[in-house]
Amino acid sequence: MIKEIELKLAPNDAYNEPLIKSLCAKKLHISEENITEIIKLKRSVDARKEPKIILKLAIYINESFKPEIEIKSNYKSVNPDKKILIVGAGPAGYFAALELIELGIKPIIFERGKDVQSRRVDLRQIQQFGVVNSHSNYCFGEGGAGTYSDGKLYTRATKRGDIKKILKILVEHGAKTDILIDSHPHIGSNVLPVVVKNIRETILNFGGEIHFNSHVTDFIIKDDNILGLVVNDSQEHFGDSVILATGHSSRDIFYLLNNKKIEIESKPFAIGVRIEHSQNLIDSIQYRQTIREEHLPASSYQLISQANGRGVFSFCMCPGGFIVPSATAPGEIVVNGMSLSKRDSKYANSGIVVAVENEDLQDYHQYGALAGLELQKYIEQKVFIAGGGSTQQAPAQRMTDF
Repeated sequence: MIKEIELKLAPNDAYNEPLIKSLCAKKLHISEENITEIIKLKRSVDARKEPKIILKLAIYINESFKPEIEIKSNYKSVNPDKKILIVGAGPAGYFAALELIELGIKPIIFERGKDVQSRRVDLRQIQQFGVVNSHSNYCFGEGGAGTYSDGKLYTRATKRGDIKKILKILVEHGAKTDILIDSHPHIGSNVLPVVVKNIRETILNFGGEIHFNSHVTDFIIKDDNILGLVVNDSQEHFGDSVILATGHSSRDIFYLLNNKKIEIESKPFAIGVRIEHSQNLIDSIQYRQTIREEHLPASSYQLISQANGRGVFSFCMCPGGFIVPSATAPGEIVVNGMSLSKRDSKYANSGIVVAVENEDLQDYHQYGALAGLELQKYIEQKVFIAGGGSTQQAPAQRMTDF
């Protein structure tokens, strides 16, 4: 017999296995000897009153536990005659490649940036010296923006695919198994490079191709069909289809689509600032503790408000994290948040953003569907000037003053 139960425990008790077994037996009115296995299904924090950790458990009673047969994802050597070209080696590009391999189709990935290890040199250049490499930075390169900006794995969307499958693939490639049970799973930007590298090796081992330093500069189109890509202005590559997995920062791809008369449309987006505070401040507000207990995670928050009839909300909150320079072009400033797996920085940060609707872009109407990109460039260039016009040091002020 298998019973599912829920326990609400003090943080330290949630990691005390003998105590958990005793409490399970008591709740089910059985002897501890009848419990053959306890499997954690879900772990979350309830901080509404005194902080508690909620465990959802599967209790095996007088029944042997048979682990789920861990068949690694159904990869097989691909058929080289069927080829899909993928632009971008970020999360979308790499997971598209893994799906294609499961179908026996050969993915060929073109990434404008460098491999995950080589990117570190360019990150140091922008971090310490304010030098922006427009092809290799916090947004561009193997693993995309996600590699060096946190690895939070949380979504409210449940109808777009098998989320558990994605988490299992990440575990197969080096992420901790904790992400399978935590309500807000997180990998950390110190672990993600290893995961990304392992995914690359899987793609290559089963017959995929990955080309770094390969900037897609044109599409090969005939009779309204896309036949292939031009890379680095000169190399032609042909395939059965093309997947654009370029992320939101590859402005040149959007301009290329527009120039090629490929229909694109603008959609609302959000823009704002990144706010930084002491992590201890957020912990004290959320947990009502002067010093956070050992087994409580660095606390996060979500804020939603209205200002002048417009929604203002927090986005990409990074507990125990850092703010990093994320510009993709010289003469602009963009910032993002990231955190390591332990989330042990003494600072927390979050985006505080407001929605930008199409009707807000009247001053840029001449750019059509690209109006939002022009507003984005204008703001990022103004911020660069406000920061001194010579470095990647972002201007800063008190949030209340802003």
